[in-house]
Amino acid sequence: MNTPNQSSVYLIALGAFALGMASYVTAGLIPMIEASFAVSVSMAAQLVTAFTLAYGLGSPIFVALTPAHRQRAGLLLSLGMFVIASAASALAESFTVLMIWRAIAGVGAGVYLAMGIGASAAVSTPEHRGKAIAIIMGGMASGVVLGVPLSLLFAEQMGWQSALWLVALLGLIAFVGLLLKLPALPAATASSLRQKLTILSDGHVLVILTVSLLAAIASLGMYTFIAPLLTDPAYGAVRSVTPYLWVWGIGGVLGSFLVGPLVDRLKGPNVTFTIMLILAASLFVLPLAAALSTWLVMLPIVLWGAVGWALQVPQNNELIRARQAKGDGNLAIALNESALYLGSAIGAAAGGFLLLLQLPIWSLAACAGGVAALGALLQIVNLRRQPKLVAETQVGSCN
Repeated sequence: MNTPNQSSVYLIALGAFALGMASYVTAGLIPMIEASFAVSVSMAAQLVTAFTLAYGLGSPIFVALTPAHRQRAGLLLSLGMFVIASAASALAESFTVLMIWRAIAGVGAGVYLAMGIGASAAVSTPEHRGKAIAIIMGGMASGVVLGVPLSLLFAEQMGWQSALWLVALLGLIAFVGLLLKLPALPAATASSLRQKLTILSDGHVLVILTVSLLAAIASLGMYTFIAPLLTDPAYGAVRSVTPYLWVWGIGGVLGSFLVGPLVDRLKGPNVTFTIMLILAASLFVLPLAAALSTWLVMLPIVLWGAVGWALQVPQNNELIRARQAKGDGNLAIALNESALYLGSAIGAAAGGFLLLLQLPIWSLAACAGGVAALGALLQIVNLRRQPKLVAETQVGSCN
């Protein structure tokens, strides 16, 4: 990547950092918002639902509707929408208005991340595309691990609105930087909405999306129950899960950044297959490690965090490679993000159901490991398809 393009990638990553903060900070603000608007905890928690549903369901629709020759404008518009909605959320004087703005912010965030990953690939050479996507995902992971605690610290000192003002400020800095630095993006292949929807009949894409869904069910679903596992007297019985959450998050940041060069050097499906195997193994051994030592359990946790976050770099890179020529690479990425949010919701619901059946807490980790192993087996389909896809790409380039 040359210097101007590299600066664009880092500016997109700054926006992703703000997005990562916005995605997870609301959960920490619930007690303050509950008191501010005199609503119940269950009602305040629906702010998270509004953001994530709008993010996961709305973003593919808006990405599909973005004109092929307006990729740069679409990226800036979605980031601008996210910034305005974040600022308006901080100014909201009623809970209903706040929920509406959180939903709008969710749409803007989802569209921005999908188009931001696509833009980073467009301004990068093919041999550096994996690194560019890794920088974006690393920015988002850093927003979760570092940005959320920072914004909550602001909220504790200056009120819950200050956390959203910080998100809006970082997003605004990224917006101004991209407005000045982001070069014109190549127009995608023009196609109708009906033609774009044919992506759902692409078997290669469906396998990628299904693997992402299974990974999210396993990784993000189990993350919901990490505290009950580690505080269970039969296992870790730790006093505080905070250090372990930090270990998981730091592993995620490292995994997101370090996987980029591997994706550029190796075949994406091979990297994904290896990641799914490591994810399955780390989840399988999690209860055993927790029972043996409160220190030993940090090893599977850091591996779990690293591969769970790293997975989306080869997945998004493969989706771009498979669909960019057909003009719907950004839509494929948006669908992948939707699969992640849907998988997180399915994983949390399934884990809660297992606990209602009074199964032991270790069974959640075992089931999560099994789901990840199923994803690894499914990835073998893409490994077998790889020689055929490479041959098709070479024929297309010769033509």
